[in-house]
Amino acid sequence: MDIFEYAMQMEKDGEGYYRELAGRAENAGLKSILTMLADEEVKHYKALRQLKTAEPQMAETTILTDAKNVFAGMKASGDLSDLDIEQTELYRKAQDIEKKSQDFYQAKADEVEEQYQKQVLLRLAEEEGRHYFLLENIIEFVSRPETWLEDAEFNHLEEY
Repeated sequence: MDIFEYAMQMEKDGEGYYRELAGRAENAGLKSILTMLADEEVKHYKALRQLKTAEPQMAETTILTDAKNVFAGMKASGDLSDLDIEQTELYRKAQDIEKKSQDFYQAKADEVEEQYQKQVLLRLAEEEGRHYFLLENIIEFVSRPETWLEDAEFNHLEEY
């Protein structure tokens, strides 16, 4: 299996995991953010599929801004009763997956010969780092929503 096939399978697995987590989430905001993460993995999969033969067009990700808006909506609604702290271990597992993906892309960027492939792999590594950062914020939010939301500026999700 070549690196692109392997990476595409990683992205499919990541998408499936995020969709599973979204299905378990009772809080609509968290469900939305987890679905966004799954959708990001689909974008990565498509870019990798194209990368095998041509330079893909990858749009800039807006996931941190989008998640910040969801968190703001959650704060405005004030309904935080359906957060499940027991799911933090599942989010930590997702963080581990994101970290491994980030490390994989960084390492494989040194192995490809085409410059455009190297650039895309490094960009994917950056995006996996953003996902890791977002998951850290989800863990903090679920663990202590009142103090996390106290900061009206949401400095937690300033552009990573």
